[in-house]
Amino acid sequence: MASADQVPFDDRGLAYGDGVFETVLLRDGKPVLWPYHRARLHQGCRVLGIELPADAELDACLDGPADGLEVLKIIFTRGSGGRGYAMPDAPRPRLLHRRTAFAPAVERWSGVDVCLCTLRLARQPTLAGIKHLNRLENVLARREWQRADIAEGLLADTRGNVVEATAMNVFWREAGAWWTPTLDACGVAGTLRAALLEQGRVQEALLGAETLIESSAVEQLFVGNSVQGLWPVRSLLTPSGEPLRRFAEAAGAWLQADAHALLGYPSLSGEN
Repeated sequence: MASADQVPFDDRGLAYGDGVFETVLLRDGKPVLWPYHRARLHQGCRVLGIELPADAELDACLDGPADGLEVLKIIFTRGSGGRGYAMPDAPRPRLLHRRTAFAPAVERWSGVDVCLCTLRLARQPTLAGIKHLNRLENVLARREWQRADIAEGLLADTRGNVVEATAMNVFWREAGAWWTPTLDACGVAGTLRAALLEQGRVQEALLGAETLIESSAVEQLFVGNSVQGLWPVRSLLTPSGEPLRRFAEAAGAWLQADAHALLGYPSLSGEN
């Protein structure tokens, strides 16, 4: 496998988004939810047809002094070369990684406001779930709001189904159970989401954007990921800040407690 401190001009990840990445929470040097991150990276490589990284190479990304909370970002591209979109004859995948100190936005564990973005995600089942390097939809969606009081933006697909937030997955409570959108056509299958699904704490279902706005059956809403934990949503707004609806208090819900236990974060007291 090839590696470099700087990405060369002909790297296919830079030119075409031809690769995958992971963002991993490290606690005293130990990766949180590491089996899920490794599995998603491997799945992304299989979908894209990139040679899987050796376990020793991935483990080497974890080497370094262990000190408190950090975030490890791993980028794995097909490497350099190829004429246009054509694959190089003998690609040498490139592995890049960096660790940075981190502190979660603890103040958002008690509640946030989010907006519903106007951008709609394209449906492409082949790429659904994997964390590939082409995130232009998320970049454009993030441009839609500038207000400091909006913490995240929700994204629906071209059929009007809520899929995810720009950098987080979505969870909602309905009929006494917790749900997360089905990701069979687009969206990133987060590692915290995967762990909660495996434990049976959440189930998958479709959630229409109109239902989210209009139906009182959707009682509570969360956004979250494996780095920040779960943020309960107080209000849903337009990108300009106009109110769409409010949700019932969700800070301290058992779903947040379960998620934070997986990440090693404290939970807020709340429902049982």
